[in-house]
Amino acid sequence: MNNTTRTGSHIHQSWNDTSVPYPLTKTLSQLFEEQVEKSPEHIALIFNELRISYAELNRSANQLADFLILKGIGKESIVGVCLERSAEMIIALLAILKAGGAYLPIDPDYPDERCHFIVGDANLNLVITQQAFSKKFPSQEILVFYHRNDQAFSSLSGDNPKTVAAPDSAAYVIYTSGSTGTPKGAVNIHSGIINRLLWMQDCYHLTSQDRILQKTPYTFDVSVWEFFWPLICGAQLVIAEPGGHRDPDYLIAAINKYSITTIHFVPSMLRLFLDAYTLTDIPSLKRVICSGEALPYALQERFFDRLRCQLFNLYGPTEASVDVTWWECRRNDPRKIVPIGKPVANTQIYIVDEQLELVPPGTPGELLIGGVQVARGYLNRQELTKTKFIPDMFTGKDGAQLYKTGDLCRYLDDGAIEYLGRIDDQIKVHGLRIEPAEIEAAILEFKAIRAVSVTAVHDTATDDTKIIAYIVTDLDSIPVNELRNHLLVKLPEYMTPALFVKIETIPLSNNGKVDKKALPPPPSTRPQLLQEYIRPSTETEHSVAKIWSTHLKIEPVGIDDNFFELGGNSILATLVADALEAFFHKSIQGTLLFQHPTIRKLSQHITTHEDESSKKIIETQSRILKQKNILRNKNWLNKSG
Repeated sequence: MNNTTRTGSHIHQSWNDTSVPYPLTKTLSQLFEEQVEKSPEHIALIFNELRISYAELNRSANQLADFLILKGIGKESIVGVCLERSAEMIIALLAILKAGGAYLPIDPDYPDERCHFIVGDANLNLVITQQAFSKKFPSQEILVFYHRNDQAFSSLSGDNPKTVAAPDSAAYVIYTSGSTGTPKGAVNIHSGIINRLLWMQDCYHLTSQDRILQKTPYTFDVSVWEFFWPLICGAQLVIAEPGGHRDPDYLIAAINKYSITTIHFVPSMLRLFLDAYTLTDIPSLKRVICSGEALPYALQERFFDRLRCQLFNLYGPTEASVDVTWWECRRNDPRKIVPIGKPVANTQIYIVDEQLELVPPGTPGELLIGGVQVARGYLNRQELTKTKFIPDMFTGKDGAQLYKTGDLCRYLDDGAIEYLGRIDDQIKVHGLRIEPAEIEAAILEFKAIRAVSVTAVHDTATDDTKIIAYIVTDLDSIPVNELRNHLLVKLPEYMTPALFVKIETIPLSNNGKVDKKALPPPPSTRPQLLQEYIRPSTETEHSVAKIWSTHLKIEPVGIDDNFFELGGNSILATLVADALEAFFHKSIQGTLLFQHPTIRKLSQHITTHEDESSKKIIETQSRILKQKNILRNKNWLNKSG
């Protein structure tokens, strides 16, 4: 690599000139405590009808922090958290940081085996949880059951504990899917996430009147800025109900009820949100932030057709402090694409070829991330860290690292970056990063399976992405129910394939690698299930079956077939619910398919339950129309006056 390439061209240097003198000498908990001093009585957190002031939130976090310190938690301690979305979750995260430790989120929906793995892999000595989730953990001795009203904690001091963490201390660890067949934890530090939050405040200028809806599962790193950005800026953090992030109608109601000004969506969920029947103009909403997967240009234009607020497209992997590039979306961009944008403050982005040589603008290459937001590495995985986190050869700073993302990108002429895809097999489904190797390893543990290849297939008609497992087996057919149940013991549900396809052999390329492009398209026939096929008999069952077949692209569908065993997921459940709602003229939410996952049960529900929600929709529409008429009259009076 010649010296010119090492230091980068002048144009690359110009695009990476992002230096901003942020005060990166503090910790996240210190920034929160400073805000508490500024606005102690201002409301910091809202959850349903609960309102907690900055002073109250700080006191509760301090009391739990004192308890953790007595338990031996300090600098570089990693503490697991397994809680539903609630006020207790926020208090626990703050308390861990105040004690000097780093938090590691564990989804309560994870299967027990995955929880066991994370506890062992991270060598956790303590997990804060609820009694309901205690069976997920192998040792009761490491569990702390926390509730903010528990007198065991309220008797402890409410004063700020002495800060023991440093800017380069671990702040949080988030586990991601692993290409080696097991998940891995990325360790991010205080200075990295603080840089990210201070840049965000510079860009968007939150005030005490702003409200951010926290809806992202905390095992997804977007949640980090949702939690802490409002709390270090004096704004209000509104916690969505558990499961609310999957329901567009709930989100619309929450935005209106709490006057939300800022919200995040992965693009696949944004599409459902924009298509929701109850969506009308939302006057409180100032900005929508997208990340997690590619934002299609058509979806951007659809957004501007429906909402009057700003839309931003951000990008960043878990191995950096959330987002490292940003872009303000522009309606009718003649390029017909949505870039991932330009580097945020104190961040450098390099696009290189296989020899790590910088490529000129317009040429595709792998995106490398440099700067303060790069993670420390993977927890207890030194060899893997060395392969993905390499010395920064462009700045030459001692100890500086570059993270090799595996993302294929290119610089555009104006310095914005376009995302083109992956250079490896990693896939994204609904914004969640998935390594096919981890799913393949779990499938190969099942009986009589000789080979497997997992990939993702995108359906342009529904704009939905499905995980497909192609399997070579000696069995006459794949026992889908048994295999799915086997995987749900080991993997989160979002990593479980939608379809299992039997093939004679896995196609290979000339170099002996799996040729995923040569895999056949998924079949449209009903998979082999344990339950007997029973055809629809009633008019309602026929109608529901037709809608299911259209969206699942499977025919025939039996009335006792499980929607999710046929390849359904939360996104498709919402689309099917919308179609059912339009056909039956009744309000039907996507969550209903989780409660009634067969045509028989769903049809019975549709025909036997009074549709009170339809009346509510009519009442809501009437109220909205009345409000618009009042607003229109006010505007007319103002103009005429």
